[in-house]
Amino acid sequence: MSGITMSYPTIGSPPEECAQMHPPNLGFTEDHRWLSMAQKDRMASPVDVIVVGAGNRGETYSHFASLQPQRMRVIGVADPRKFAREKLQKQHRIADVNVFADWRGIVQREKFADAVFICTPDRQHKNPAVALAKKGYHILLEKPMAVTAEDCTEIVRTCIQNGVMLTVCHVLRYDPVIHKIKVLMDSGAIGDPVHIQHLEPVGFFHFAHSFVRGNWRNEAESSFALLAKSCHDIDLIHHWAGGRRCLKVSSFGSLSHFRKEKRPPGAADRCLDCPVEESCPYSARKIYLDRVKQGCVGWPVSVICSSSLPDIESVTEALKSGPYGRCVYQCDNDVCTNQVVNMEFEGGLTAAFSMVAFTEEICKRRTTIYGSKGELSCDGHEIRVFDFLTGRATKHTAETYAPGAFGMGGHGGADYQLVEAFISAVASGDASFIRSGPEETLLSHKLVFEAERSRLESKVVFCGTDQD
Repeated sequence: MSGITMSYPTIGSPPEECAQMHPPNLGFTEDHRWLSMAQKDRMASPVDVIVVGAGNRGETYSHFASLQPQRMRVIGVADPRKFAREKLQKQHRIADVNVFADWRGIVQREKFADAVFICTPDRQHKNPAVALAKKGYHILLEKPMAVTAEDCTEIVRTCIQNGVMLTVCHVLRYDPVIHKIKVLMDSGAIGDPVHIQHLEPVGFFHFAHSFVRGNWRNEAESSFALLAKSCHDIDLIHHWAGGRRCLKVSSFGSLSHFRKEKRPPGAADRCLDCPVEESCPYSARKIYLDRVKQGCVGWPVSVICSSSLPDIESVTEALKSGPYGRCVYQCDNDVCTNQVVNMEFEGGLTAAFSMVAFTEEICKRRTTIYGSKGELSCDGHEIRVFDFLTGRATKHTAETYAPGAFGMGGHGGADYQLVEAFISAVASGDASFIRSGPEETLLSHKLVFEAERSRLESKVVFCGTDQD
């Protein structure tokens, strides 16, 4: 792909500019009329993609090729797990020569695709991202970018220096309802924003699955909870701030309940052997085995069988011997179950974010933004704007299109919109389709690191001028 326009949407764009950069039909599946002839020519052939990391996220994003084969092809895969890479190879009919147990095998070859999806574990993002950017691949990178501010900066610098597009998977930026919030703010619907209140309810069994038993339970093996789970949310707040620099941040949080001292009397080390399992809401039998018995083999059941498809036998074996069958009070988890972040931006705008594990709802964010002329609230599905002058409330929705397995995900179909935007950008050579590009994403990541420093050091952190 040639003729790339490395122009990402600017922070705090006025409504007219936003409309130009993000037209209503982001994916061009119905209307190509506003594209230039050169862009149309470049989009005539599908974008060739290599998937690095064939786990849950890599498989989800690659499903776009099955739905839109005329726009994207998966022609390579790299994953150290034989079952995972062979599963993806079979799904997309990938040639044996393009199947790798190690991503470094891709680097050793001449460039043979347009882009890579990097969906490796958090601590394994930076090295493939830097190496593959230097080879000239456009990059779709699972969040977080990396686990240190220095590594995030190196990824961004390398992509810019090598003229490749970078999309960080802040999928909520691509949710049509959440995008509508920014459109309404930019239109002046609530006047000047004064305060942002944002909640992420993780979900009681989701937290137990991912952050007590699962891949993100231990900071030394992955990253801290605010980065792993809530960099989405800090990024949204930073985005809604509209280019205002964050001046200072404070944060508080801790690991509650999932501790050894909270273990019920008589509890066993594993749920399948536990005499008190029936009275435990975090029972692995309830979360996994009962689901598969009901025919539910998607997330979270699909995650726990690393070498086979999930069924009653394989799930039972995984619970007997694997990490997901452990008692939640006997794990090596150390990440926060609840955390608050308070921010002050230029112009007096304040923001408060809360993340909590112990909720009925799973990742159904709730947002209220208070402005000088009105109040905006969103429950994840519908936006309500109350106008102080008229005393009237107006409800807003946005059309969401998420075909196939994308509609079954936990991001309201935004996974599909994310991949569609990235593929459109690569195919057309126009980076303005990307809403989560390098510079702004780096700023929001740095804000996450500053917030965690505040929590660890028990002090207000005054943000550095490097956010300019």
